[in-house]
Amino acid sequence: MPIEFRDVTLPPLQRFRAQAPAGVIIGLIGEQGSGIERLIKMASGTARPEEGDIEADNVIALDQPFAAMDAVARARALIDMDERRRAGATILLASHDISLLEVLSDEIWWLDGGRLAAKGDPKETAAKYRAHVAERVRCWGNNISQRLAPSFRRGDGRAKVLSLETLGADEKPTIVWKSGEMVSVRAVIRFREAANNPVFGLMIRTQIGFEVYGTNTELEHVNTGNCASGDTRTVVFAFRCDLCPRAYTLTLASHDADGTAHDWLDDAVAITVTDERYTAGVANLRAKVTVA
Repeated sequence: MPIEFRDVTLPPLQRFRAQAPAGVIIGLIGEQGSGIERLIKMASGTARPEEGDIEADNVIALDQPFAAMDAVARARALIDMDERRRAGATILLASHDISLLEVLSDEIWWLDGGRLAAKGDPKETAAKYRAHVAERVRCWGNNISQRLAPSFRRGDGRAKVLSLETLGADEKPTIVWKSGEMVSVRAVIRFREAANNPVFGLMIRTQIGFEVYGTNTELEHVNTGNCASGDTRTVVFAFRCDLCPRAYTLTLASHDADGTAHDWLDDAVAITVTDERYTAGVANLRAKVTVA
């Protein structure tokens, strides 16, 4: 066995056990502090375990080797790595580029908190890790209120957007939505002057300004009523978040039916959408694919 870790302990690794045969590439994934750095150092012989032992023969251990490479250098490195693997070397490759590891690796090891959370088929293990990351990001974003920071704000001042919140499926504030869940956007608008049946609108854009979806109370046939000076209105846009994982911005506006803006906030807040798998584009249509 070219490399075998036998109950090795070197914090955060605790009684870590795994092995790999000759002529394979083992992709290593995990968060900071998962133990990957220690594993790489032990495999390369630059660190010794506090407990347990390691058997290593013709092993190459690489930690984020492509991070600073240009396209040409990266291509050459990949060719060299493949040649070494074909010659019988076992390669431990740590990288944050999960898609690259799916292609290169014969097996992926996912380390979490010093233990082996999962190992095996690259696509299956990567999918488990992506689901873990999506949930971690989702939890981090929970209960974080949005801060209004529009790229551009205009209007005649007859109304002012006081707050804009993005809510998750639990109707609590979050800056992270999960693709496919029911979400909502809630805004509070105060009127400084009277307005007759004002229109409240929402636009979702990508970070490069591509318009993904937009609607308003007029299009949805919602009567907002006559608003007097000092009145407030709370408008809620609720929908299923059928968006692909990426960052988006939300634009919100209060205006007259003829388009005259009271308060118009371009890219007022940012939101991140996560999912358990990569999906290209912006619309997550959840296609069912069959092959006959």
